[in-house]
Amino acid sequence: MIISIGNDHAGTFYKNKIVDYLKSQNIEVHNHGTNSEDSVDYPDFVHPVAIDVEDGTSSLGIIICGSGNGANMTANKHQGIRSALCWTSELVALAKQHNNANVLSIPSRFVSLEEALDFVTVFLKTPFDGGRHHHRVDKIACH
Repeated sequence: MIISIGNDHAGTFYKNKIVDYLKSQNIEVHNHGTNSEDSVDYPDFVHPVAIDVEDGTSSLGIIICGSGNGANMTANKHQGIRSALCWTSELVALAKQHNNANVLSIPSRFVSLEEALDFVTVFLKTPFDGGRHHHRVDKIACH
């Protein structure tokens, strides 16, 4: 499995901890995020993650910014992306089960590091339920 990750300045600390966690699980990581806490523009770091997931370079993506909103909006501009902004583990699970989310957006200023790491675990381990949800997910992309 390959995970692409991107972050702005507000997500650098969490990104580094998440990358360490993913590598400890023998997961390859493509790091598109800034490694600095100097102010940057989140779209510059989110678009590459979305492109990786869209073209199959990565299995899933994780994006991190202060509120999670800007990163989430940016990722969802891509046709093949179903990015979910989550602030509880239950939302992460539902985003995967019902919406087949392929990008997780984490609001670093509103959740603890421990919660963020739990979100990543849930995101990676929760399968898509398919069934009645499949045709709904198919309707998300504009054609």
